[in-house]
Amino acid sequence: MTGNGELGAALRHWRDRVGPTTVGLPAGGPRRAAGLRREELAMLAGVSADYITRLEQGRASSPSAQILTALARALRLSATERQHLFLLAGRPPPTTGQMSAHITPGVRRLLDQLDGTPVSVHDAAWTLLDWNPLWAALFGDPSVLRGRDRNLLWRHFSGGSGRVSHTAEQEARFEAATVADLRSATARYPADADLRSLVTDLRNLSPRFAELWDAHVVGVHESDTKTVDHPELGPLTLDCDVLTVHGSDLRIVAYTAAPGSEAADRLRLLAVIGIQSMSPS
Repeated sequence: MTGNGELGAALRHWRDRVGPTTVGLPAGGPRRAAGLRREELAMLAGVSADYITRLEQGRASSPSAQILTALARALRLSATERQHLFLLAGRPPPTTGQMSAHITPGVRRLLDQLDGTPVSVHDAAWTLLDWNPLWAALFGDPSVLRGRDRNLLWRHFSGGSGRVSHTAEQEARFEAATVADLRSATARYPADADLRSLVTDLRNLSPRFAELWDAHVVGVHESDTKTVDHPELGPLTLDCDVLTVHGSDLRIVAYTAAPGSEAADRLRLLAVIGIQSMSPS
């Protein structure tokens, strides 16, 4: 077996070993295999189920680096397996001059175990890579978002809807910090074409972004306070802390509330009800 046939066989093997509950999905009804269905893998990777079918059957050629990265993340591949995936697809594995989107085993455990804290993981350009169920319950299910809509700066500067509300002072602070952080990323990843394209498109899209970008401020976005307007529970004012994973430049964002606060009580309730609406049907 060679070429696309090997890629398809590898994808089927990796899909079969990932149980749905491992990635936060319900087990559902009877399954022919313990692993993910094609439709589930497609949802996690942000592609169509038909495309997964064509990849596994060797009928799709030259998947992009972005798709391969999304598949590796959804399938929970190790660094070695991720490199093998790229090689099977005829793509060079990502180099040190490009941003990493690989979720390390330690970060994966954090997502799995911090079930009482909303947590998300972003790459160095602030594109959402993964999240835990409580984060999805707080901010809304992001699995429906595609492409640039998963990037924090793109959604903000394009006027995308969301549940976070800012005061004028908070918005100015957030914009200055994230743009300075993005400029720092361009210095660390000069060979990343997707990062350069994002900056170009943001400058063309938003005069405010262009103004901040042209100020040449370099910095790191580390922490803030955010108010999240949940449709059922109302506003939750939370501390937002950003941790950077050494060696991969991933950003882990955790949202916490002061003990005994109303926001802490609402977070505990949210952990119980999950993404299901509290409203009667």
